[in-house]
Amino acid sequence: MPQYDFDLFTIGAGSGGVASSRRAGSYGAKVAICEEDRVGGTCVLRGCVPKKLLVYGAHFRHDFEDSAGYGWSVPEPTLDWKKLQAAKDKELDRLNGVYKRLLRDSGVQLIEGRGHVVDPHTVEVAGKRYTAAHILISTGSRPFLPEMPGIEHVITSDGALSLKELPRRIIIVGGGYIGVEFAGIFNALGVKVVVLIRGDTVLRGFDDDVRSFLTQEMRKKGIDIRSEVFVRDLEKRADGTLSVLTTMGDTLEADAVMFATGRVPHTRGIGLEELGVKLDKRGAVMVDAGSRSSVESIYAVGDVTDRLNLTPVAIAEGRALAETLFNDNPMQLDHSGVPSAVFSQPPVSTVGITELAARESHGKLDVYVSSFRPMKYTLSGREERAMMKTIVERDTQRVLGFHMVGVDAPEIVQGLAVALKCGVTKQQLDATVGIHPTAAEEFVTMRDKRPDPQESAEREPGHEAVNN
Repeated sequence: MPQYDFDLFTIGAGSGGVASSRRAGSYGAKVAICEEDRVGGTCVLRGCVPKKLLVYGAHFRHDFEDSAGYGWSVPEPTLDWKKLQAAKDKELDRLNGVYKRLLRDSGVQLIEGRGHVVDPHTVEVAGKRYTAAHILISTGSRPFLPEMPGIEHVITSDGALSLKELPRRIIIVGGGYIGVEFAGIFNALGVKVVVLIRGDTVLRGFDDDVRSFLTQEMRKKGIDIRSEVFVRDLEKRADGTLSVLTTMGDTLEADAVMFATGRVPHTRGIGLEELGVKLDKRGAVMVDAGSRSSVESIYAVGDVTDRLNLTPVAIAEGRALAETLFNDNPMQLDHSGVPSAVFSQPPVSTVGITELAARESHGKLDVYVSSFRPMKYTLSGREERAMMKTIVERDTQRVLGFHMVGVDAPEIVQGLAVALKCGVTKQQLDATVGIHPTAAEEFVTMRDKRPDPQESAEREPGHEAVNN
């Protein structure tokens, strides 16, 4: 008789959980995975995939407008929002079926229901208990909503993806990647968009040039970004209009209010705290480099650990764990040099560190920045610009970061991520022949360094006297 029902029991069938379970199953492990919703997780069902489908749908408005500059005469286009939503939902249903089949083909047993950890080797689902040598927590994250009067009337990114009617006006609270992505979607679909942010620019945590450049481009598109604004409360009027009151006493009205105020690990109510699994102050499962929690038999991967909350990272963490546990091939994911993208309009992509972080950790830098109008818009007349930035450690000439805002940024930076991982230097970029005419060639043709702000300050008249 085997000691346990399963070798691995996974709670949460998102990207990380599915990847780990499938890989473990391929190595002959007996694996079960439980899920209380559809299979696929945040990315497939409530994040990356549906969001980018809406980005594609929204961007056709710009494409129709740009076509006139190239000689096309297009009848006034109209949007059927319900048709777009139906097409998106059909694709999500297809992907849900694909994920189920992939699990089945890998020999993984899917158990529907919410999992609850009873002890270090037991999970309960829908009143039935299952034992396992190893338990994996991959329950992802959920939208965070602050406590304030009227918060029950707002939607999160989950609700924004399934709106039955397109609002005429929307207020988006928050300027992180979720907020700017949905601001771009709704703006391109003809909705009047107001974005309320606590700071001066969007995308806190990104490079300062990226933040200021994207803020400027969003405003050029007609998105009303209001800086240093804090919401006090909300109320819903009899006609359905939502009224937002700020701490400065201003009142704003809209047909919908979306809070994009971050996400938190989804660990509530699954028995982890009672079992002694250590969680941080945000509720994330604290794990070591091998994804093991404070309880020896319990592991966690993906957003629930709050390490680097990206779908490919969760997948890589899950596969590394399966290699370690079931293929006698100990692996740990290197979380440095991971590229990321924000599907704003224009999109952002980055790999490596910001200029501020580079100055703090590497000292003197050579910084190259280029801003230009993409060739596509020279005939269409669109005023959208692109920005590229390369951060180089001066002593070694090793590239520390690539940053881009503009058309095709994620497609371009993916290739640069490989170069960064291999330790690319500025001399190697300079020796690379560009593909012309493309935006991407700018990364290998930038030659003029931006003046160093500290060195420029030291050269100012009177600086020496002041410092003496």
